[in-house]
Amino acid sequence: MSAGGLAAAAACLSVLSVFLTRAHSGGMAGWGLFFVSLLNYKTEKYVIAENRRIGILFRLYQLAVLGYIIGWVFVVRKGYQEREEAVQTSVITKLKGVTLTNSSETGLHLWSAEDYVIPPNGEQVFFIVTNYIETPNQRLGFCSEVSTPEWDESHQQFSILISEQFTGTCEINAWCPVEYSKRPSEPLLSDAENFTIYIKNFIRFPKFEFSKSNVLETSDDSYLKRCSYDREMHPYCPIFRLGDLVSWTGHDFQDMAVKGGSVGVLIEWNCDLDKDSSRCNPQYSFTRLDMNLNNSVTSGYNFRYARYFKDQNGETYRTLYKVYGIRFDIMINGQAGKFNIVPTLIAIGSGVALLGAVSNLLKYYVVYV
Repeated sequence: MSAGGLAAAAACLSVLSVFLTRAHSGGMAGWGLFFVSLLNYKTEKYVIAENRRIGILFRLYQLAVLGYIIGWVFVVRKGYQEREEAVQTSVITKLKGVTLTNSSETGLHLWSAEDYVIPPNGEQVFFIVTNYIETPNQRLGFCSEVSTPEWDESHQQFSILISEQFTGTCEINAWCPVEYSKRPSEPLLSDAENFTIYIKNFIRFPKFEFSKSNVLETSDDSYLKRCSYDREMHPYCPIFRLGDLVSWTGHDFQDMAVKGGSVGVLIEWNCDLDKDSSRCNPQYSFTRLDMNLNNSVTSGYNFRYARYFKDQNGETYRTLYKVYGIRFDIMINGQAGKFNIVPTLIAIGSGVALLGAVSNLLKYYVVYV
């Protein structure tokens, strides 16, 4: 048992002895003295051990604990603050840019934001068309499959006799003609690199009733018309060039535009609310999500959609699009902290407990070792 434990046991025995003595005497005066004695306070007797090794070890431990509390708990981790990570957020996006495409298969086509942004209503996840394959005037009926040279070499035994001739293909009931499969080697919407995207982000920390936006608060109406995001010069301009967004991921826009891809835009808010609100700034980071360093075979992003029409006879026909492009995922993270007495006392108390633990350990060493 430690010295502190022995002292506590001795004190309990002393109180019990006094209690039994008063009970045996039975006098009222004795009981009064007993209750008065309960208000007394006793301290332990301290002995100075002239052991320099233990003294140096104890002071070094005290300095280490103080350094931990001040340096790590208070300065680095801000243990005196109450934290909130349940950020409420909203994102609005808008794209601008017009381009004209011209190919031998599709001819002239004018593309505006209503055509190349999917969906067009400005959501947190959106897709921008950069390349496409168009199959016009498809109608329901019977037509032959379009085969490839590779298919012919390995499937000659399945050639079918149609009109007394071996065609090497099968006749199917589908939207005819079947989809064109040759993808352009260069992106048809290569000018999309210079399109701009407006990303407006609102955040709110309900516990602290604090809210902010990534848009500069200014009375100058022309600011958003002439600014472009720059980490140093214009951190509160929410207008980004698409080519810059892709280049910040470490990739080339024109290369990605051929087969498509996926880009993540992360906006982080780390706010110290003990400081001025102007110090709470958004931090942007960009990464490519559809490929990694080990495997790029599955990289790219594409899907199909169709536009349906009716001719003068009321028959339905359609134009099929296989579109390649860049999908943008805007992700928001945030946390805020503000001074609160409760976590402050808890942090201080943990430090005092650490000091007390080593003090008792050294007492045990001095007494019993």
